[in-house]
Amino acid sequence: MIENRSCISGKKAAFCTLGCKVNAYETQAVRRALEEKGVIVVEDNEDADIYIVNTCSVTSIADKKSRQTIHRVMKIKEDALVVVTGCYAQVSAADDFNNIDRVIVLGSNLKDSIVEEIEKWFVEKKSIAKVSDLMTDKSYMDLRIDGYTDKTRAFIKVEDGCNQFCTFCIIPFTRGRVRSRSVEDTVNEVTQLAKNGYREVVLTGIHLSSYGRENYEKKEDFAYGPLLELIRSAAAVEGIERVRLGSLEPRIITKEFAKELAGIKEFCPQFHLSLQSGCNTVLKRMNRHYTIEDYAERVGILREAFDRPVITTDIIAGFPGETDEEFEDSIGNLEKIGFAKMHVFRYSKRKGTPAATMKGQVPPPVSALRSDRLIELDRRMHAKYLGSYIGQEQEVLVERILEKEGKIIAKGLTTRYTDVEAVVKGDVPPVNALIRVACESVSEDGILLGSMI
Repeated sequence: MIENRSCISGKKAAFCTLGCKVNAYETQAVRRALEEKGVIVVEDNEDADIYIVNTCSVTSIADKKSRQTIHRVMKIKEDALVVVTGCYAQVSAADDFNNIDRVIVLGSNLKDSIVEEIEKWFVEKKSIAKVSDLMTDKSYMDLRIDGYTDKTRAFIKVEDGCNQFCTFCIIPFTRGRVRSRSVEDTVNEVTQLAKNGYREVVLTGIHLSSYGRENYEKKEDFAYGPLLELIRSAAAVEGIERVRLGSLEPRIITKEFAKELAGIKEFCPQFHLSLQSGCNTVLKRMNRHYTIEDYAERVGILREAFDRPVITTDIIAGFPGETDEEFEDSIGNLEKIGFAKMHVFRYSKRKGTPAATMKGQVPPPVSALRSDRLIELDRRMHAKYLGSYIGQEQEVLVERILEKEGKIIAKGLTTRYTDVEAVVKGDVPPVNALIRVACESVSEDGILLGSMI
């Protein structure tokens, strides 16, 4: 519903979002704010008056994709306004797209001013480039959503920034230091989402494990308390039946934290614990603050507290200096831990990070071979994990109803974030319904197949 018409009412806007779930949340929040001004949202390949590109800069490849996307939308309609925001805007776009009359560049912590700057541009027709100093800026952007397009679960940003400074990562410079959203404000948004029919929420951030950390003067005094309070508060909202977490730092996992989480019936036992390498010497060069033994211990804690928790991770192949011996050590340790899923990335040199100037840069052909081996290991571990569900019953949140080979299929996700396709027997369930499914087999593309009970 349009609440506040302005000079941009009736204009068309298109969005291009690159990168993480936090970016997706922020795009949705800007979309909501523009729609309240009477703006009509169209697809990013259509003619529009405004193109908003929410960029990523996590790797040099992400930078390249961001630039390509900006150039692509600039060609669609030559007199349209192009707004460049996000991480690439924070570190590079102000130089790369400076003094172009129809381009506005706003840094990653200025997305809450996008609507205001768009309105100003349509009056003054002057380009601007604004980037705040994220090393000193301690403010948390006031953005909010009331839903997503074509989704049954809602990602909710609750934290921004990172203080870790891993040697391969530019994110502390593109997102700044840790800043957290209040529990009250988060709960208000969750409550609105629940009223709009959402039954599942995913709490996410740039470094979620640091939620609330800025309120502690001494690092050693900070633990899992703030995040646990947030999870409990979100789970207590009427209508919310599932609460998930985004990526976590493994060191936040303790026996006490796991026990508390296991006591929250709405909590989904899905843990993405970022690792990056299974070799201690590589982890040290990465400036990761744990060993593979520490990591394995935390995984063990979760497996004691939960029945078959999903453990997923990220792994970089070919980090600078990685020897054949280190890679073999890494792949052996990964297999011992046993993941439900590994997201494998070849190392990509990122200008401005210590790793980019390290000695021993691994040749691309070697990185490619190591990546292939990691992907094959992931395939085998994923198949083994999925196979453990055959003969079991699972609760599934229905995301789509489709027809295959003359059968009606309910497609959705388990609490452990596993894709399921179930043959419907009896009444067809509505999208967003929770159903029980008997798991019978696994498809070639990694989907659990079964029947509604």
